[in-house]
Amino acid sequence: MRYLLLINTNETAEAARSDEENQAIYGAYYAFTNELRESGGYLGGEALQPTTTATTVRVRGGQTLTTDGPYAETKEQLGGYYLIEAADLDEAISWATKIPGANEGAIEVRPIMELG
Repeated sequence: MRYLLLINTNETAEAARSDEENQAIYGAYYAFTNELRESGGYLGGEALQPTTTATTVRVRGGQTLTTDGPYAETKEQLGGYYLIEAADLDEAISWATKIPGANEGAIEVRPIMELG
């Protein structure tokens, strides 16, 4: 079954990190991604630009409305994701616990709706 692991972190805290701290975290993500790839469970994943680059789109009454920024103000922001293949929720959770962002933020585990 496919799962999306959504990485939610605090952009303000991330921006305050030193270069050395960032390099350590990037190294941890690199190692995690390699482990996931070697397991055969890696289907994709990307880091996202900060929420300051986001645009929210809504259509109301046939009118398109755009707003700069994310759709909601929150303490944690979506910073990236992994799309994985896992046997079940327990395995997906096991992978989520290894994501470096879980140490400071939260990882949301969502099963993919298989259509057709």
